[in-house]
Amino acid sequence: MPGAIYAEGLVKTFGDVRALDGVDLDVPEGTVLGLLGPNGAGKTTTVRCLTTLLRPDSGKAVVAGVDVLRHPDAVRRSIGLSGQFAAVDEYLTGRENLQMVGRLYQMRAKAAKARAAELLEQFHLTDAADRPAKTYSGGMRRRLDLAAALVVSPPVMFMDEPTTGLDPRNRQQLWEVIKQLVSGGTTLLLTTQYLEEADHLAHDIAVVDHGRVIAQGTSDQLKARTGGERVEVVVQDRQRMAAAVEVLRGFGKGETTVEEHTRRLTVPVTGGAKLLAEIIRELDTRGIGIDDIGLRRPTLDDVFLSLTGHAAESTDQDQSDAPHQQKERNGKEAVK
Repeated sequence: MPGAIYAEGLVKTFGDVRALDGVDLDVPEGTVLGLLGPNGAGKTTTVRCLTTLLRPDSGKAVVAGVDVLRHPDAVRRSIGLSGQFAAVDEYLTGRENLQMVGRLYQMRAKAAKARAAELLEQFHLTDAADRPAKTYSGGMRRRLDLAAALVVSPPVMFMDEPTTGLDPRNRQQLWEVIKQLVSGGTTLLLTTQYLEEADHLAHDIAVVDHGRVIAQGTSDQLKARTGGERVEVVVQDRQRMAAAVEVLRGFGKGETTVEEHTRRLTVPVTGGAKLLAEIIRELDTRGIGIDDIGLRRPTLDDVFLSLTGHAAESTDQDQSDAPHQQKERNGKEAVK
């Protein structure tokens, strides 16, 4: 049975650009799927197709049990969407923004007011509730935008790069809000180009490149595809590097990489911290001094590099998502 968010063979083209080239997704209810990829990979286009803002050229999409193409209005009533740019009215207060959204969803005035107060407290905006949104910091605007997407407590949420442009403190605060949201049973599709964010928040990660899902699994499963753990040793005396290589050869599961200028040796291993302790003891027994030693597990950056040959946190854009991003920017400028 398909999950709360399901896509099969989604294709979308813009002129000669194939933004989506057969995207398949299946997100179980109450979980977070991180859609990871650089700008232009097709993440935003995927979100727009799943949230009825774009119609795919072909393929199937079901959200909250509703066919996206056949019943778009019903889908809209079941989802919340937080885009890359905070969609708030700068001249209304935070409270007025949330009450307005409630009224647009045909909530009664009293209910909309109560829900606004509840969300302002949840998102730590109570002190600024009656200030115009144009006086808010970037982090506050992002929290207000997310609060607006949750006015009707949707069972399915889409967040398109929600922390882009935020400083580390505001990013951490937003992560906590997202975790609280999911713990309450909400299903979330989160797009991001921040590897740490996907690692921190997502139950499953789908790696997207050039409009295709090229790999999917848990963070640990994806990392395991890069070849596992590595021990890195920095030898004190360059003259003792050959002896250190001999030690590592006895513990390693592959060739030892030698960097002469940094005196760094790297070898793939299996065995974790226990093996690391054994290596340290053997180096000490042989009188080989070290400046540093550590067990390095692969990161999602390693995963992306191994799968695509380039880094995930790219600043390049192709034409797949750029037209939508430009429209959003123009819309914000018009409000100002």
